[in-house]
Amino acid sequence: MITLELAIFILYSDVKRVTNGVAYDANGKEVAYDKAAVQAYIDANIYKDKRAAAYPSIGDQLDALFHAGVFPAEMAAKLQAVKDKYPKT
Repeated sequence: MITLELAIFILYSDVKRVTNGVAYDANGKEVAYDKAAVQAYIDANIYKDKRAAAYPSIGDQLDALFHAGVFPAEMAAKLQAVKDKYPKT
């Protein structure tokens, strides 16, 4: 999830710690950062978190592809072998 702290770390490589919105370097000195630039980064990337939360799990996506017959025969056989070995109860 994109947070204020993560955005600061991404945009400012000299920042090693962020506490209550205050950034510090490796020596514990406060690092000034552009709050508008950090917020712009968050706004530009928030869709990633929203999409990740809304998508079905990778397992569900792959299972749908398997049942649709999209996989090459060799991969489908491997997947079917696992399904046969560990059937649903």
